[in-house]
Amino acid sequence: MRSMVLRPAGAALLAGLALLPAAARAAASDPEPCRPVAAQGESFTVCTVDLRRRRVKLFWRRADGQAYASLPALAEAQGAGLAFAMNGGMYDKDQAPVGLYVEDGRELHPVSTADGPGNFHLKPNGVFYVKGERAGVLDTPRYLKAHPRPDFATQSGPMLVIDGQIHPKISADGPSQKIRNGVGVRDGGHVAVFAISERPVSFGAFARLFRDDLGCRNALFLDGSVSSLYAPNLGRSDLGRSLGPLIGAVAR
Repeated sequence: MRSMVLRPAGAALLAGLALLPAAARAAASDPEPCRPVAAQGESFTVCTVDLRRRRVKLFWRRADGQAYASLPALAEAQGAGLAFAMNGGMYDKDQAPVGLYVEDGRELHPVSTADGPGNFHLKPNGVFYVKGERAGVLDTPRYLKAHPRPDFATQSGPMLVIDGQIHPKISADGPSQKIRNGVGVRDGGHVAVFAISERPVSFGAFARLFRDDLGCRNALFLDGSVSSLYAPNLGRSDLGRSLGPLIGAVAR
């Protein structure tokens, strides 16, 4: 059996890694979260997060009470530990959530079961939530029954995929074409999958992406038109209209 000789450069690298904090070592060994994906005849960027290795968090306001309002502002505040981020749910003209919003276990805006116009009210809408090392996507009535007491949660709508079925009010390829982003879960909730389209797509194509190509039995639409992404491994930091809640991944 041949013995392995560690060259000086390799030894120095391992020694340096050993001196890093545990969270930094884990982040260094993690695969980059975001990658381009071609599916449904369209182009997307997909960011996959294993919650056993990274934390998924929601961000709305700074310490001074003002909304972050943009991904570059969040990236500047979080520093190199922010692996990726995107807009994280629908909001009003003051950048406040229009539905349930939970941050660090505190409910900052209540759940909405109201009827009304627009995508948020295309029932069933739903909730993406994080609790420990698992995430979930549930339609709003089921979320209220489950009462999971999450660490983080955001309500948006409509649901894209419900127990493996496309939302009944989403047509296969309707006339509405927009830049869209959303989130699904798989692997028993240990993996959260975020996606954004690179050009305007239909609701149907976007829903099928999550179900057929990304393996998510439940997925939620986060928004359209304002959809934005921060992905440092792709050299991307979108700057557009002012945003409300943001969602991102950081090292554990």
